[in-house]
Amino acid sequence: MKTTLHKSLLLAIGILAAAGTSTVCAGNNLIHHNTLSKTAEIADADKNITVTVDYSHGCRITGLNVKGKNVLSDSGVHTGFRTRGGTFSSANSLHNVKVSNDEKKIIVDGIIFGDNSIRVNESWIFEPVGDKICWTIRREYSTLAKLEETVFPQWNFAGLSVWKGGIIDNGGMVWCKYLADRNDTYGVHTGGVTFWEPLSGDALRIEAKTDDGKFLASKYSHGEKDEFIFTQAVTDTEMEPRYNLDRFVRQKADIFAPFDVEKGTVTIYMELRYLDYHAEYSRGKLPGIDADAVRELMNTTGRYGVVDNRIVGANGWITSWKCLHEPFFAQIGMALNDAHYTANMSSSLDRERDYAMTNEGRVLSRWHNADEDQMPGTFNYKTGYYEAKWGYTMDSQTGYVINTAEQFDLCGDVAWLQSHKASCEKALDWLIGRDSNRNGIFEMMNGHIREQKASDWLDIVWAGFENAFVNAQMYEALNLWSGCERVLGDREKSAYYALVASRLKENFNRTVHDGGFWYPEKKQYVYWRDNDGVIHGDNLVTPVNFAAIAFGLCDDKERTAIILAEIERRTSKENLFHWPLCFDSFKEEEVHAGNWPFPRYENGDIFPTWGYLGVRAYAEYDRVTALKFIQNILKQYGKDGLSSQRYSRETQQGEGSDILAGICTSVTALYRDIYGIRPKWNRMGLEPRMLKKLDGTEFHYTLRNTVYQLRLSVDDYEMSTENFSVRSKEAFGASFDNHQLSFFPHNRDETVLRIAGKSDLPVSMSVIKWAQKDISWRITSTDEYTLTVEGLDPTAKYQLTVNGKATTLSVENNGTATFFCSCRKPASFAIKTK
Repeated sequence: MKTTLHKSLLLAIGILAAAGTSTVCAGNNLIHHNTLSKTAEIADADKNITVTVDYSHGCRITGLNVKGKNVLSDSGVHTGFRTRGGTFSSANSLHNVKVSNDEKKIIVDGIIFGDNSIRVNESWIFEPVGDKICWTIRREYSTLAKLEETVFPQWNFAGLSVWKGGIIDNGGMVWCKYLADRNDTYGVHTGGVTFWEPLSGDALRIEAKTDDGKFLASKYSHGEKDEFIFTQAVTDTEMEPRYNLDRFVRQKADIFAPFDVEKGTVTIYMELRYLDYHAEYSRGKLPGIDADAVRELMNTTGRYGVVDNRIVGANGWITSWKCLHEPFFAQIGMALNDAHYTANMSSSLDRERDYAMTNEGRVLSRWHNADEDQMPGTFNYKTGYYEAKWGYTMDSQTGYVINTAEQFDLCGDVAWLQSHKASCEKALDWLIGRDSNRNGIFEMMNGHIREQKASDWLDIVWAGFENAFVNAQMYEALNLWSGCERVLGDREKSAYYALVASRLKENFNRTVHDGGFWYPEKKQYVYWRDNDGVIHGDNLVTPVNFAAIAFGLCDDKERTAIILAEIERRTSKENLFHWPLCFDSFKEEEVHAGNWPFPRYENGDIFPTWGYLGVRAYAEYDRVTALKFIQNILKQYGKDGLSSQRYSRETQQGEGSDILAGICTSVTALYRDIYGIRPKWNRMGLEPRMLKKLDGTEFHYTLRNTVYQLRLSVDDYEMSTENFSVRSKEAFGASFDNHQLSFFPHNRDETVLRIAGKSDLPVSMSVIKWAQKDISWRITSTDEYTLTVEGLDPTAKYQLTVNGKATTLSVENNGTATFFCSCRKPASFAIKTK
């Protein structure tokens, strides 16, 4: 019986071999090669992704199964190129391909296509490595040629509903619903993306690299067959836009200009990986907040302002604008918590430093794909920077500096900051020099409403001469840059900019009758004063009044209470989901006709772009109100995706084709001003203003490759990493380096506690109190510790108490005291002045 069975098995194996079926199973059965059907299947270790390669006629991928579902159209995935003479594809190879495989990979060679003018010979290599599938394509060009387009490769997904969109590896995103018509196309100069579908939580990450000296690009299109098409490219030089400086074109698939290829080889290295989208982009546990809405808002509208590499803005890639006079791009990066966005933001500021600043320090206000918005003669057709025809918007000076300073706290790169020192000083000094009457308030280039020119973000409101909105942003820029100068070691410049800010604050807060902006009769800050002394903008302009409070110009508690109470009263009376730009009408002569009649556009409509100023202002005064407007924005996202420029004051419906990513800033303020995420260049910082209904908030935050686990409740804040944990009821900052925990009370630099352990064990501490003359904390971990306190008064006498035993603490002339403790069990410490 056994012999008969054995013969039968041998016979069956022989029949299969004769039929040409060869199945080679790599480790864990991940590669299946069927020579009869001329197909091969490659899977990742968990079988979350399976790729089916068909080489029966040419070569293409016919199946890409993500969690068992094929996401491709019949067109599959293929390579190719187009010249003026024709279109050529790997799916129509001129010769039969050769396929070989072993236990680790499968190789397809001899994929040849083209014509007599130019041919390519490709090899494809697939290799499963853990949770990913590596795909390498090597292409050899037969000769020098000019291509209209390259496909290296092209992914044809089954439709625009397969994925909600793609998170691009420059921090931006493509939202499939924005590719509304066939051939609508968005192109960028990078090659990696994570496609996601939020209901299932399925995500496909495609990482792409090429060799040094080569350039990646990609485009996303609505195909002729209603497919969603992702096309990658590798070129010898960076690809140029075909139409003006457009990154997005309607009903045209050829977004990039023709380019040359050299005889030789180019290679693209790709990694395909399945992701649990909900886990990968989790916002954590957020009691009282719709965490899913936060995630989706930040991954769509929040990222939409990234036009391309080195162009991070808010107006986005459909209309292709960036306003350099918006100061919140780095803040968006703080909330996104995406290293790709952070790196791209640094590059964007580098590019603006190099190409968007005049020799005297004037920062140009905008980038655009074409010249229709330019002040005549200012548009640079290579870089896209220009001055807008509406007027010289002076908040581009402050926007550049604020973004640079806040970006430094994210990237922590002192050399990068140093490279912006001269340019930030020029930007500030140029505006400081505009003070003809020497009153410490800086002046715009337009002086009177009769000129019908703008001077800030409200670009068809004729604000000029002494503009409170610009000066409020100048105050913030001066203070932030003063801190940067201190880090760079230039204490003289630091003190200078702090002094200028102090004088600005003093004069800003004077009454309008005494040269300032406070209008005591109307109990609000006015918008501007013309050069004839006439006051304008006493119609409760919200960004002006919010900025005065949020940036710390107005620290008068009575004024703050009056302003914010009135804004809340009027917002509630109209049942508005968000604050309008102003509550009452400007005068007709103060605005462009496009703002008339009230409420219309910048004369009374709702622009959530400046929501972060409102949240920041209310967070200190009335956190319940601050939270209400954050939640309102999240609810609105659920209704319409916040895919609008503004909202009608009368209908509260979205209006305007110029979608603004700045609409997300109320949620970025949730992270900065409620959860208190305040990273600094040398540490992670927490300065929460929590509410009881948010107690139990938990999420992780990654700063410069360190993952921080944060737990937040009212007066109870905990930060931990694999190396330390710190708990406090007050704001603090912390970092860990070379076995040493550094603790920064109140997240400031004046005093620092450093705890260095002898071993590699994590350090755990809780702070009981940190006042000027009374400090106490506990260490709950065990080790031999060296403790150093910096920032003490060297002239004072201190008492150190460890576990109830008091001794005199010796303080060096530099204010530093060091002592040792062998902590075999939890230990209590206290330092008090005698």
